Amino acid sequence: MKTILRDDMILRASVAMSTFLPSTAMAANADCPSNPSTSTNPIGQGANCSQSNSSASSLFGPTGIFTTIANTLIFLVGAVAVIMLIIGGLRYVISQGNKEQVESAKNTILYSVIGIVVAIVSYAVVNWVTGALAPNATTNS
Repeated sequence: MKTILRDDMILRASVAMSTFLPSTAMAANADCPSNPSTSTNPIGQGANCSQSNSSASSLFGPTGIFTTIANTLIFLVGAVAVIMLIIGGLRYVISQGNKEQVESAKNTILYSVIGIVVAIVSYAVVNWVTGALAPNATTNS
């Protein structure tokens, strides 16, 4: 192995192939302007320009990767909050008047309602931010 790496010709050829071959396979979008700073949405346009031609979906917008991941995480947070709300209600019902258990059940209910509110607000914020980053996003179906 050391004899192959010492040979300058093989080393240079392998570096050149590993550098230039992936860039031809994943070429950037050819529809990008030469000066994106003159655009009304340079961040979204830059993100779309950096996307390869073979990629099927966009980064932002209603079907974007960021929106999909964020909506999935928000759904999981909301589902856990609803489950904890149910568990808190059950703990409240079966507490039999014990002050510590009643207080613990009330705290569980309170924090789960706060979690539901946070999930709803974060859903609105994510949709607003991704909509602001790609206001004219079209679906690539």
